[in-house]
Amino acid sequence: MDLVVDANILFAALIKESVSYHFLFRDDLHLFSPEYILEEFEKHKLEILEKTESSLEEFKKVVDILRRRITLIPLEELAPYVHKAALISPDPKDVAYLALALKLHCPVWSNDKKLKEKQTIIPVYSTTELMKF
Repeated sequence: MDLVVDANILFAALIKESVSYHFLFRDDLHLFSPEYILEEFEKHKLEILEKTESSLEEFKKVVDILRRRITLIPLEELAPYVHKAALISPDPKDVAYLALALKLHCPVWSNDKKLKEKQTIIPVYSTTELMKF
């Protein structure tokens, strides 16, 4: 299954080895994200290190694994889909994820209830819902 993975899933997986963490490594899931997600990790690196009590080296290893596991799509490729995504997005921070989902014709994996409930064009699956598949 192809899925656009939202930053909240990745942050949760980095902070705690949970169901989300294990789902990131399932062979039957093909994960995609806008390439700027790596900038988000860098921006929140200190917070992540503090919450996980990890070393900088461990953080770099996890980010490297995610980089290999998730197909990162350049923002330029999303440009044709941004207008429609902006119209349906309940939050400006979610536009790139919805644009990518429109481009790939696939659902979004996110635990953001507002993203799921405030728009009906793109299917949004929570981790709990994915566990049922």
